[in-house]
Amino acid sequence: MDKLPQRLVNVPVGDRDAAMASTELAAAIDRENGALEGRGRVLVRASGTEQLVRVMVEAPGDEEADDVCGRLVALVRETAGVA
Repeated sequence: MDKLPQRLVNVPVGDRDAAMASTELAAAIDRENGALEGRGRVLVRASGTEQLVRVMVEAPGDEEADDVCGRLVALVRETAGVA
């Protein structure tokens, strides 16, 4: 198993459920996962205990991991409101 660069950002939000219900966010997650298919992965989930949405990206390179994570974090902030 190859270890890939990984980025994990905990995004404080006003409403984690609103972010996870966003069709725009779901489409972006699918799009980014599709672009990384076979080379990396994306995981976006609401925290079970805090008003956070966790965004994790693994990609072949640091720059790609940063770019994908940055796009998803920005969208989470747009859809849920920053706490």
